[in-house]
Amino acid sequence: MNDHHQYLQIAKQLRKTQTPWESKLWYRLRGHRFFDLKFKRQVAIGPFVVDFCCNEKRLIIELDGSQHNEESGIAKDRNKQNYLEQDGYIVLHFWNNDVDHNIDAVLTVIKEYAFRPLS
Repeated sequence: MNDHHQYLQIAKQLRKTQTPWESKLWYRLRGHRFFDLKFKRQVAIGPFVVDFCCNEKRLIIELDGSQHNEESGIAKDRNKQNYLEQDGYIVLHFWNNDVDHNIDAVLTVIKEYAFRPLS
């Protein structure tokens, strides 16, 4: 099995087992509900799988739990972010707690970045 196929299989499995926070945000983003933008969830990009992606706006949204605050998680996230930014994406990170307690603020930030002036 080649690497790309492997990442596609991982993304497919993650879609089946999404977290409660991913479900909550996905409900707001899916089906062009969010300013008619097309978001996809658990998307394989290069050697990584991202939580949510709007290709049209080159915008990625990552939801982070406590494991992302550990040293190994921080290093993995930094490598992933560098790769994605080099490919022209903006990567937004939100804590699961933000989705639980302040989803309107999360959506406001996503909107601001989605409709930022492109250079």
